[in-house]
Amino acid sequence: MKFRIIIFISVLSWNFSYAQKTSFTFDATVAIHESLKKQIKSEGRLYVFLSENMDAEPRTQIWPSPTKPTYIFAKNISGLKASDKLKITNDENWISTSNFTLDKVPHGAYNVQIVWDQDFEESRIDAPGNLYSEPRKINSTESISLDFELSNSIQERKITSHNLAKEVVFKSELLSAWWKKPINLKASILLPHGYDSSKAYPIRYNVAGYGGRYTRIKYLLQNEEAMKWLDSPESPQIISVFLDGEGPFGDSYQLNSENSGPYGDALIKEFIPYIESKFRGTSSADTRFVDGCSTGGWVSLALQLYYPDFFNGVFSYSPDAIDFENYQLINIYQDKNAFTNEFGYSRPVMRSKYGEPMLSLKDFIQYENVLGFSNTYLNSGGQFSAHTALYSPKGSNNLPQPLFDPLTGQMDKEVAEHWKKYDLKLYTKKHWKELGPKLAGKIFIWMGDMDDFYLNPATREFSNFLNTTENPKSDAEIVFSPMAGHCAEYSHFDVLLKMQNRVDSLQKK
Repeated sequence: MKFRIIIFISVLSWNFSYAQKTSFTFDATVAIHESLKKQIKSEGRLYVFLSENMDAEPRTQIWPSPTKPTYIFAKNISGLKASDKLKITNDENWISTSNFTLDKVPHGAYNVQIVWDQDFEESRIDAPGNLYSEPRKINSTESISLDFELSNSIQERKITSHNLAKEVVFKSELLSAWWKKPINLKASILLPHGYDSSKAYPIRYNVAGYGGRYTRIKYLLQNEEAMKWLDSPESPQIISVFLDGEGPFGDSYQLNSENSGPYGDALIKEFIPYIESKFRGTSSADTRFVDGCSTGGWVSLALQLYYPDFFNGVFSYSPDAIDFENYQLINIYQDKNAFTNEFGYSRPVMRSKYGEPMLSLKDFIQYENVLGFSNTYLNSGGQFSAHTALYSPKGSNNLPQPLFDPLTGQMDKEVAEHWKKYDLKLYTKKHWKELGPKLAGKIFIWMGDMDDFYLNPATREFSNFLNTTENPKSDAEIVFSPMAGHCAEYSHFDVLLKMQNRVDSLQKK
């Protein structure tokens, strides 16, 4: 059982050298609203978030921002009762992303919010049933004691109502057997203009950027201009399926793993056949495509490679590292430390379009350490949590085995060897003789040459390998755009039009 509280505090601005000398003690009392007391669970994790972003609701600020940073404190709690009032004060049990403590908070203006995470099914803090307070802004130059009330509950997800939009919830027998409990897969579906259930349609499976949920269809449905085109005779006659990114350790990556179970088989053998029996009117692979950007770019490419006969084209934009000699800036097979490079410098994980480093990998990982119930990134629900769950062998305490130490960054060479089967360049190279003929005309990749997360070197190496292939020679279309950042040219409209062109060319043959 787990239980979380999250407190978000947003700070306007402060000079760090000055803040070291001028600070105040932050403490608070948290009560539970009478109407929500029956929902309370007894164990979980308490988080305190401090962010410089005053414009967004603090509970949504869980990724480190290089310009408006969020500081997070966390600790586990057990034995909570609905009648209890939680006291938030500084003690040795907090793990933190900050370089200050709750009894030495820098003076400034803050937006404070508390979230009580008591969900046991989803991997991230925005799960339905979690409780949170209203945001509260303060401006303090001296110690302050605050009172909060958990008065709101995160509601169940739902998609926007539209005559062309459908929601699918499907119990996976494969995953349920693996986890020994019911596991549902979810998707939203956007049918084409004039949809006729008696006709056969091409179909597109869209994989989201990191952690994207199936409810992201709402952003299209609520976009009047977008829907004016999508629900018109000019729009491609293609069904769009928006897959859900939720998995036990963050994004499932839609593939089989030793830690999360048979998500790939569940998708290919169960979920897609079910969707197509209900909506598509055909099970032909000739007009079945997959696409996505970032995480979705990696997953869509991996699905095309691991299931080459099942999809007839992948449209991959800014994919996660597809060559682990370039796992962002880490060579997992040679580097000794993830946080520090061979020159002794702190390794960045993010940069501006002009190459300026914006965020270190160590700082990024510390955010995930704080979000994880294990005080490590291994079950944070974040990006590196999901990578580790997919690529790594099972470790102790039912957690994935880390590629690198969560605090020191020290690399584990044995784990790196295990990651090789998910290194898409190595996989494609090893299996090219049988893969090559099956991939003809199917690979379309776009990458910005100034990708924010240093993903372009891996795609370059994948492209370089494909250029050396023979028998057959690869005809993959890989485009690098100068001075373009992460997912800068990705759009649903562009993808649909490219898929329609692919359908048209196949029909001419």
